[in-house]
Amino acid sequence: MDEYIDLLNNTGKPNGTTCLKSEAHKKGLFHASAHIWIFNNNKEVLIQKRASNKETFPNLWDVSVAGHISAGEKPIVSALREVEEEIGLIVKPDNLYYIGTSKKRIEHKKDLIDNELHHIYICNINFDINSLKIQTEEVSEIKSITFQSLIEAVNSKNNNFVPHGKDYYNFVFNAIKNTLSFK
Repeated sequence: MDEYIDLLNNTGKPNGTTCLKSEAHKKGLFHASAHIWIFNNNKEVLIQKRASNKETFPNLWDVSVAGHISAGEKPIVSALREVEEEIGLIVKPDNLYYIGTSKKRIEHKKDLIDNELHHIYICNINFDINSLKIQTEEVSEIKSITFQSLIEAVNSKNNNFVPHGKDYYNFVFNAIKNTLSFK
């Protein structure tokens, strides 16, 4: 779905202009997204498989929920909206813990360039995977995986995960490890 998004300056702040998401990707314009990593007290992490029709990284496993931040929207509002839209889970602002940002620029092809600032949240909440409802336009499958199995899978040579990079995954995994339920 195409939507209006804010463009960002080099420091990651909105620069006062908006455009359609498709235009930002076509021209490689810097914009924001939200990533939400959801896990429970049983040390299981919810992951999603991207839909086969996605332009970028189709059929690869990814963060629990991710999406673009709409024009004028705060990152946390976007995170809450995306969780409900993509997997049908309603979370409250105090369920989300903001851990920081990650910049990523990937040129998939000449007219498809992801140039994003990811606002990253972790969410420790007990979920019933069978009660979740996926948004099929975005997600083809969800599953829970033990935290240790996720680390091993991401670090394996031929994994089926979106290549966010070692620094990104280590940053997220360390934040999850440091939460109370994983001590």
